[in-house]
Amino acid sequence: MRNLFSRTLQTTIIFLIVGGILALAFGGYFSSASNVFTGSLINLQSWFSSRFVALQDFITAPRDVASLRQRNIELEAEVAELQAQVIQLQQQVGETEILAALVDFAQANPENRYRAAAVIGRDPSPFLHYVIINRGSNDGILRGMPVVTDQGLIGRVDAVIADAARVQLITDPASRVNVRLQNAETEASLVGSVTGDITLDLIPQDITVEQGDLVLTSGLGGGYPPDLIIGQVVNVRSRDFDLFQQATVQPVVDFNRLQIVLVIVNFTPVDISPLIPAQ
Repeated sequence: MRNLFSRTLQTTIIFLIVGGILALAFGGYFSSASNVFTGSLINLQSWFSSRFVALQDFITAPRDVASLRQRNIELEAEVAELQAQVIQLQQQVGETEILAALVDFAQANPENRYRAAAVIGRDPSPFLHYVIINRGSNDGILRGMPVVTDQGLIGRVDAVIADAARVQLITDPASRVNVRLQNAETEASLVGSVTGDITLDLIPQDITVEQGDLVLTSGLGGGYPPDLIIGQVVNVRSRDFDLFQQATVQPVVDFNRLQIVLVIVNFTPVDISPLIPAQ
C-alpha cells in the first residue's frame, strides 16, 4: 500500500513539473534561454563546419595544384601550337603574294621564259655574296643564266649541280655588270663590294649624272639581257683629276629578304673574253 502511494506521488510530481515547464515555455519565459542555447549550437556548428572545410581543402589542395599545373601545361601547348599555325599561315600568305608578283612580272615580260626557285641557303662568308636555290641541272638550269625577282636583277647562276644552283649576287665583289643610265643615255660598269654596296664605275666625265637616274642592264658583253632594272643613283662622285666619275646605286631588290626568285632560262650568255685583247 505504501509503495503504491509512493509511485502515485512520484507520477503526480513528474506531471506537475512537466506541466509547469510547458506552461512556462508557452508563456515565453524560456525564450531568452532558448535563444542563447540556439546561438551556442549555431556557433558550434559554424566552428566545426569551418574546420571541416579547412581540413578538406588541406587534404585536396595537392591534388588541385597538380591538376591546375597539368591544365596549365596543356594550355601552354595549345597556345604554342596556335602560334606556330599563325606563323605558318603568315609565311604562306607571304609566299603567295611573292608568287603572285612574280607571275605578274613574267606576264609583263613575255619575251623571256622563267623558272621559279626558292632560296634555300646563303654563303656564310662575309666577303662573298651568294645564295643557293633549289633548282639545278635537272630543271634545265645552266651556268650564266640571269636571276631576277619581280623588282629587278639579283645576279646570275655561278655554279650548278643536279638539284641546286649557286647564284652570284650583283653585290658580290667579283660581280661586274654592264649597265646604262636611262636618263643620261650612257653606259657604265656596275661593281659589287665586300660591304654589299654597288657602285657605278667608268662613267665619262662629260656625262651629267644626277640622283634618281635609273640604272638598267645594257646587254653589252653578253652576260645579261638588256633593260633589266637594277636600281637608282643616290650619290655621284666627280673629281677633275679622275678619268671617270663614280656613283653609288641603291638597288631595288632587298637582298636580305630573298625567298623566291626567277631564273631566265631562255637566255644564253656569251663569253667574249677570248675576243678581248690581252693587257
